[in-house]
Amino acid sequence: MIAIIDYNMGNLASVQNAFAKLGKDTVVESDPQKFAAYDKIVLPGVGAFGDAMEHLRQRDMIDSIKEFAASGKPVLGICLGMQLLFQSSEEFGEHEGLGLIKGDVKAFDTTKFRENLKVPHMGWNRMFTKEHPLFKGLDENHYLYFVHTYHVHCANEDDIIGQTEYGYRFTSAVAHENIMGIQPHPEKSHKNGLQILENFICL
Repeated sequence: MIAIIDYNMGNLASVQNAFAKLGKDTVVESDPQKFAAYDKIVLPGVGAFGDAMEHLRQRDMIDSIKEFAASGKPVLGICLGMQLLFQSSEEFGEHEGLGLIKGDVKAFDTTKFRENLKVPHMGWNRMFTKEHPLFKGLDENHYLYFVHTYHVHCANEDDIIGQTEYGYRFTSAVAHENIMGIQPHPEKSHKNGLQILENFICL
């Protein structure tokens, strides 16, 4: 069974509906005491990094998520949820993250942008991927839907499994052992997004 973590900062219904399209029942779970009972967890997220960490803290979820990750069971962070997996973020100040993957979260460097590129990065874009079980069976071009102003910087290049071009190439998918994250929204990315979720189900 898969739990979608409810900490009042995510597109829960959209993510749950996407799994339902694949015939997979999920539970929207807000009780951290129950996390350990699940086979996999999904950490979605929409909004600001600092607010998200405060919501997790207020709900006593941080230690439970870390304990779940340490168990070796699969964890998938989506959009802001992926960023929360990292050690820190500079969004509206300096904020500590979950620290499950080494690295930090920074704003797009708009000085490197070509003309007419704006933040947030919004819309369909291609992901250049490494071979990974999360990407099995994707269309060759891997177009997915993005909405974000900040992106991750991995301390270890081996943790990078996907990159995207927007002004410059940035990390858009990561994996460190059982901890995975994708910057685009699979629930909004039609066929390719559903394929990623199906691959996560099969891990």
